[in-house]
Amino acid sequence: MPTTYEPIATTTLSSAAATVEFTSISGSYTDLVLVIDTAMSSSGATVYIRVNSDSGSNYSTTTLYGNGTSALSARLSNSTNGMMVGTYDGFSTERLNAICHFMNYANTTTYKSMVNRFNQSNKSTDANVSLWRSTSAITTILVRNNSSQTFASGSTFTLYGIKAA
Repeated sequence: MPTTYEPIATTTLSSAAATVEFTSISGSYTDLVLVIDTAMSSSGATVYIRVNSDSGSNYSTTTLYGNGTSALSARLSNSTNGMMVGTYDGFSTERLNAICHFMNYANTTTYKSMVNRFNQSNKSTDANVSLWRSTSAITTILVRNNSSQTFASGSTFTLYGIKAA
């Protein structure tokens, strides 16, 4: 069976950092998948996605999350980022993983959708759908925290390209 996911780039942090960026992304795949394994500097972090350095109010996100007791939803419109992870309640020793799919990222006739899921052990599972209102192909992806947070040393960020079937 042929390999479908092709690793494009991996970053492992040797020290804490507030951002990780993937640049010069080739348009030769059908979709992209970003996988994050990290811990945060403190609780209350939110992880955002910004593509092609676009900091305009061109993103919207719908979030669904559950904690085993209740299910909730939220919506953000006209944001300056797409959301990858809602408020993370863990501490620097607690890991979280998140997976974000960028569908049809190289198409230049449609807006770009980002669908992701993040898991926080013993706390919650979140699913987010973000829309970047641009028809430009995605060539850079910036992963960032809210202003006071950092990703812990040892965090890994891997970007995969999905080959056409």
